[in-house]
Amino acid sequence: MRDYYEIIGVEKNASADEIKKAYRKAALKYHPDRNPGDKAAEDNFKEAAQAYEVLSDPAKRQRYDQFGHAGMKGNPGGGAAGFQDINDIFSAFSDIFGSGGSIFDEMFGGRAGGQRGRRLGRPGSDLRIKLPLALEEIAEGTEKKIKVRKFVSCEVCEGHGVSDPATGYESCKTCQGQGEVRQVTRSVFGQFVNVQPCPTCRGEGRIVKKPCESCSGEGRNKGEETINITVPAGVLEGHYLTLRGAGNAGMRGGPSGDLRVEIEEKAHEYFTREGLDIFHELHLSIPDAALGMEAEVPTLKGKARLQVDPGVQSGKILRMRERGLPDIESNRRGDQMVRIHVWTPTVLTDEEAELMEKLRDSPSFKPNPESLGDRKSFFSRVKDVFS
Repeated sequence: MRDYYEIIGVEKNASADEIKKAYRKAALKYHPDRNPGDKAAEDNFKEAAQAYEVLSDPAKRQRYDQFGHAGMKGNPGGGAAGFQDINDIFSAFSDIFGSGGSIFDEMFGGRAGGQRGRRLGRPGSDLRIKLPLALEEIAEGTEKKIKVRKFVSCEVCEGHGVSDPATGYESCKTCQGQGEVRQVTRSVFGQFVNVQPCPTCRGEGRIVKKPCESCSGEGRNKGEETINITVPAGVLEGHYLTLRGAGNAGMRGGPSGDLRVEIEEKAHEYFTREGLDIFHELHLSIPDAALGMEAEVPTLKGKARLQVDPGVQSGKILRMRERGLPDIESNRRGDQMVRIHVWTPTVLTDEEAELMEKLRDSPSFKPNPESLGDRKSFFSRVKDVFS
């Protein structure tokens, strides 16, 4: 279990006011209203509350300073048992949160929380960017650091949008702090009630009295942030990676949007991709194709030697097993296919032309497709290559 002073973020000789101030800041950061659905933030929120429960009580703090966490065992509350529900924290620290309400209500002068339709701040919008990757990066997975231009939380007001958190907000007079307005329509069929977000406060239930000068009360500014992206091996063009909370910052404490990263595959100098397999075109001279050779070919992990048998024909595909791309959902890996192209020279010297003329009538240089097998056998071999 972490040290309570470390959790709150104060020194061991901190005063009661310093502890309370530090706890309010931590509670703001991890408050469930600002981190909806974030289990880690909720755990941090509870952990901070447990630490404050001990450090704000002089007797418990003295016992903790002397015996550490062991001194809290068997002590009712004492931070050891923990809080089972967020509402337990609100109830325990009414001086911090207000009477059963949200921490933002007490700090910003709003009504007690829980009104139907009310929301704190406005959510930030999602962002979408493209991330170009080379085949080598796709094959092994990679980590990228990218700079994203977006709305970031205001550093001056810490995203609240007010110059003074104690008096920065007042309850919206249009909706009486409810965050919504109702319009009743009567007809022969009865009474209809239309409930909509308040147009004045846009559903927040509060109005900025003293806006922050840095962000004009929005709680955010245009800026740039460096974001780390972990790309798993085997992603495909068009795949999306969603980074929760990495989009535009929300307004006045609203949750941040998400960042959607679309994978884009760079054109490769040596390879083309077909599913998990990669293809390389190998061009051979007539002598090399006729006599056979050991060719050096590129792979996704560097150079490799490939044995080419004598008499190889143009169009032949040689398979290099498991030299392709991994399947993101299994342990399977594709192959590298090497397609043979026999190069026919287009310009000959007199001496070369004379030599070729001598070879023209040689039986070995006469095309003989039958020696390769019938058409059915050919397609059977092709099928075997791609199976």
